[in-house]
Amino acid sequence: MNELALKYGCNPNQPEAKIRMKDGSDLPITVLNGRPGYINLLDALNSWQLVKELKEATGLPAAASFKHVSPAGAAVAVPMSDVLKKIYFVDDKPLSPLATAYARARGADRMSSYGDFAALSDVCDKETAALINREVSDGVIAPGYTEEALAILKAKRKGSYTVLQIDPSYVPAPVESKDVFGITFEQHRNDAKITAELLTNLVTENKEIPDEARRDLIVSLITLKYTQSNSVCYAKDGQAIGVGAGQQSRVHCTRLAGNKADNWFLRQNPKVLSLPFRPGIRRADRDNAIDVYISDEYMDLLADGIWENTFTEKPAVFTKEEKAAWLSQLTGVSLGSDAFFPFGDNIERAHKSGVSYIAQPGGSVRDDNVIATCDKYGIAMAFTGVRLFHH
Repeated sequence: MNELALKYGCNPNQPEAKIRMKDGSDLPITVLNGRPGYINLLDALNSWQLVKELKEATGLPAAASFKHVSPAGAAVAVPMSDVLKKIYFVDDKPLSPLATAYARARGADRMSSYGDFAALSDVCDKETAALINREVSDGVIAPGYTEEALAILKAKRKGSYTVLQIDPSYVPAPVESKDVFGITFEQHRNDAKITAELLTNLVTENKEIPDEARRDLIVSLITLKYTQSNSVCYAKDGQAIGVGAGQQSRVHCTRLAGNKADNWFLRQNPKVLSLPFRPGIRRADRDNAIDVYISDEYMDLLADGIWENTFTEKPAVFTKEEKAAWLSQLTGVSLGSDAFFPFGDNIERAHKSGVSYIAQPGGSVRDDNVIATCDKYGIAMAFTGVRLFHH
C-alpha cells in the first residue's frame, strides 16, 4: 500500500488528508489497529527517528513520548531508583529494559505527555504494553509487537487505540520536500550523526566529561534533533528531564526546560512523595495536584479550600526556602542546545538547575562570554559545530 487516507488534516476543516509515497513504493508503516490522524503520523514518524537514533548511538532500548511534533520525553533503558519508579507510577509493575525506557520517557514531564504518541526502538513486549495501556495516549509506533503486547494494546480505548508497525530497515530518500503556501521546499534531510565524537572540542577550563554525562549529552542532542526549534534539553540518568521547544528566544527555551527539570527533581522530595491522596484519585489528577503543590500558586489555592476532594488532609506547605534547599542538591545535569548560546544568561539559568555539562554548536560573537560564565561555575562545555534546527 503506497497511500493511506486520513480522517482530516491538522484540523477538521482541512479535509481530504492522506499520506503517500511519491515514488509509488509501499508505505513503510502498517496500521495494526485504530485509525491514525495527521498529527499522530507526524508524531509517529518523528519519534521513531528519535528512538532509532538513540538505540544506534547508545546500544540501549529507547523510547519517546511526543506531543505536537516535539518530544515531551525521551530516554534509554537505564535502571531506575525506587523513588523514580514511585513518581512515574510504575513501582507496582515488572519492568523490562524497554518498559524502563518507556517509563522514563513518559514520566519526565507527565503533564505534557498526557494524550501523547509513544515510540519504541525495539519490539514491544507485554511489560511495556501494560504500562502504555494505563496511560492516556493516542498511539504507539514500534518495529514489532509480541502477541501478548498486541492483544493488550488492541483492547485499549475500547479497541480504537492506534498501533503502528514500522519497517526498521526503511531508509528515506536523501532529499526531502514539503509544500508551504503552494510552494515546494526541498533540502537534504538532516542525516547528521550524533556521536561522542561531537563532544571532543572542549572549550572550557573544565575538560572532564564522564561517560554517563557523555551518554546524557547524546540523549539531549538526539532529542533536540527532533524538537521544534528553538530548543534546549536538560538530561540526566539516560533521559530528558526538561525540554524547551519552539521558543523565539533561546533564554526562554533554557528557562522553560529548566523549570521542567526543576519540577522533575522537586517531585522526588519526601514532602511530595508523602502527599496524602485520597484513595482512587486518578494518576492525571495526581499529576495536576503535584504540579500545583510544588508551584508558587499552592498557598492561594490552599486558602480556597479546593483540596478537600483530593487529599485526606491539608498537606504542609512546601516553602520556597525548602524548595531552594532541595534544588541545590541537583547536580550532574547535562544540557544540549540546538544552536549557539548568544549570551551567558543561558548558562546562569542552566546552573540553577544543576547543569554541569553542556553541548552546543558554538559560533556566537559572544562565545567568550558564554565560556567565561561556564568557567565561573566549573561547567564543562563542548562545541559540537553542528546546528540542529528542526521545523
